[in-house]
Amino acid sequence: MLDWDLSDPFVLPLTVMPDAIDDYQHVNNAEYVRWLEQISWAHSAALGLDLKRYQALDRAMAVVRHEIDYLAAAREGEQLMLATWIVDCDGRLSLTRRFQLLRCEDKRCLLRGRTRFACIELSSGRPRRMPDEFTRIYRQALCSEEAGLK
Repeated sequence: MLDWDLSDPFVLPLTVMPDAIDDYQHVNNAEYVRWLEQISWAHSAALGLDLKRYQALDRAMAVVRHEIDYLAAAREGEQLMLATWIVDCDGRLSLTRRFQLLRCEDKRCLLRGRTRFACIELSSGRPRRMPDEFTRIYRQALCSEEAGLK
């Protein structure tokens, strides 16, 4: 059993591929950011808000800020589990996700992160209020940080 920081994570299994490895023979930091984007999209799609739905509503959640703590290196061939939680949704403009990356072999936490998103209008790129559908769906998926903060 994996020791997640918060309950009921949305989890994405990952295998470290050769193209993720940098000259130091571990996963390049840019790859971790790609993984955070990948799980964010997968989670949103699982909630019913995929790219087609974003386009139909002319809205999107765009990254405003990443905070990433790199705790240990991942290496080629390792099996990892990446988790995400929505921990804040103001129902107007912003949404915050937390992330945790664990290595399956030793259950070591390799990364913790937080990303703040702002709702934008796709057609203009300008900040816009979240559609009611975003607010409803993302608030239903909220996880309380107080319940499992470590």
